[in-house]
Amino acid sequence: MKVQEMRSKKDSELQEEIIALRKEQFNLRLQNATGQLGNPSAFKRVRKEIAQLKTVISEQERGSKA
Repeated sequence: MKVQEMRSKKDSELQEEIIALRKEQFNLRLQNATGQLGNPSAFKRVRKEIAQLKTVISEQERGSKA
Protein backbone atom coordinates (compact mmCIF):
# COMPACT_ATOMS: atom_id res chain seq x y z
CA MET A 1 0.00 0.00 0.00
CA LYS A 2 1.31 3.42 -0.87
CA VAL A 3 1.62 6.22 1.66
CA GLN A 4 -0.91 8.38 -0.20
CA GLU A 5 -3.48 5.56 0.12
CA MET A 6 -2.70 5.32 3.84
CA ARG A 7 -3.24 9.05 4.35
CA SER A 8 -6.67 8.89 2.71
CA LYS A 9 -7.92 6.26 5.19
CA LYS A 10 -9.48 6.83 8.59
CA ASP A 11 -7.69 6.10 11.85
CA SER A 12 -9.80 3.00 12.56
CA GLU A 13 -9.00 1.56 9.13
CA LEU A 14 -5.30 2.14 9.72
CA GLN A 15 -5.48 0.38 13.09
CA GLU A 16 -7.17 -2.62 11.44
CA GLU A 17 -4.42 -2.71 8.83
CA ILE A 18 -1.76 -2.72 11.56
CA ILE A 19 -3.49 -5.65 13.27
CA ALA A 20 -3.58 -7.59 9.99
CA LEU A 21 0.11 -6.91 9.39
CA ARG A 22 1.00 -8.01 12.93
CA LYS A 23 -0.81 -11.30 12.29
CA GLU A 24 1.09 -11.70 9.03
CA GLN A 25 4.34 -10.96 10.85
CA PHE A 26 3.53 -13.65 13.41
CA ASN A 27 2.76 -16.17 10.67
CA LEU A 28 6.04 -15.35 8.94
CA ARG A 29 7.91 -15.97 12.18
CA LEU A 30 6.21 -19.35 12.54
CA GLN A 31 7.06 -20.28 8.95
CA ASN A 32 10.67 -19.27 9.53
CA ALA A 33 10.90 -21.35 12.69
CA THR A 34 9.53 -24.44 10.94
CA GLY A 35 11.70 -23.93 7.86
CA GLN A 36 8.79 -23.27 5.51
CA LEU A 37 9.49 -19.60 4.78
CA GLY A 38 9.82 -19.13 1.04
CA ASN A 39 10.47 -15.38 0.89
CA PRO A 40 12.69 -14.02 3.68
CA SER A 41 12.36 -10.45 2.39
CA ALA A 42 8.71 -10.51 3.49
CA PHE A 43 9.91 -9.70 7.04
CA LYS A 44 11.35 -6.40 5.88
CA ARG A 45 8.26 -5.51 3.82
CA VAL A 46 5.89 -6.12 6.74
CA ARG A 47 8.05 -4.18 9.21
CA LYS A 48 8.28 -1.27 6.78
CA GLU A 49 4.51 -1.15 6.22
CA ILE A 50 3.82 -1.22 9.97
CA ALA A 51 6.24 1.66 10.48
CA GLN A 52 4.63 3.65 7.67
CA LEU A 53 1.16 3.11 9.11
CA LYS A 54 2.28 4.22 12.55
CA THR A 55 3.89 7.31 11.06
CA VAL A 56 0.70 8.24 9.20
CA ILE A 57 -1.37 7.76 12.36
CA SER A 58 0.93 10.02 14.36
CA GLU A 59 0.85 12.63 11.58
CA GLN A 60 -2.94 12.59 11.65
CA GLU A 61 -3.00 12.92 15.44
CA ARG A 62 -0.62 15.89 15.33
CA GLY A 63 -2.63 17.46 12.53
CA SER A 64 -5.90 17.23 14.45
CA LYS A 65 -4.34 18.75 17.59
CA ALA A 66 -2.93 21.75 15.74
